[in-house]
Amino acid sequence: MIGETPFHYSVGESLLCAVDIPVTSQVTEASPSAPYLAIHLEIEPTVVSDLLRAQSGFRPKAPDNLIAVKYRLDPDLFDPLIRLLSLLERPRDIPVLAPLIRREIVWRLLHSEHGPLLSQLAFANGHAARIGRTTAWIRDNFSAPLSIADLAAEANMSVPSFHRHFKAVTCMTPGQFQKRVRLQEARRILSGAGTISSVAYDVGYESISQFNRDYRRLFNLTPSDDTAALRATLKRELGHPQKAAASASSPD
Repeated sequence: MIGETPFHYSVGESLLCAVDIPVTSQVTEASPSAPYLAIHLEIEPTVVSDLLRAQSGFRPKAPDNLIAVKYRLDPDLFDPLIRLLSLLERPRDIPVLAPLIRREIVWRLLHSEHGPLLSQLAFANGHAARIGRTTAWIRDNFSAPLSIADLAAEANMSVPSFHRHFKAVTCMTPGQFQKRVRLQEARRILSGAGTISSVAYDVGYESISQFNRDYRRLFNLTPSDDTAALRATLKRELGHPQKAAASASSPD
């Protein structure tokens, strides 16, 4: 879910988001015999710019959708993605080879169906890039009061234009975006430690009752019930490797 927009993608498919926006995801199909495996790759706008300049005259047409796009993964991408993952077994090679392979991946993405949306990252004055700078600010300052006028000025837009383009890129208003970031950060903290009231205040809420309502609306559980479930899950997952290690070291 990006905002209120659902994206369903499965084996062999890929999802590209133009800006760093809150995403809520759920694995709907996995088993011990067919586990879920995916890769998340962050793309540097400077790399996109360099590659577009390297091919003079190449500029994919502007995308119809500035939020996110889903396509089947181009077969040409399988090889570099596998080579990138294989570097985990050769850490000495990572500093030298990983940037080269990542650059190749971006080049192939630019020449795939993802090209039009990906190319928007290269243009500092494009709508996606300008909104991206404001979403980054909100992520870094999620507990601070939100000033729409200041954000619009940062994006070099009028307030009405900023509202329109922000929602086109994120599927949310700035206020909804900030709320989503706050709640996801609260959930992350609560899964480890902290009381509900202290965490609510730390992420910027002034009303505990409002925090509880918003949290339940997003995660379908109260903060206390969700926290208990998350901690129980983490405890089980952390317990399995320990049991395996104990079994492996048994003299039997």
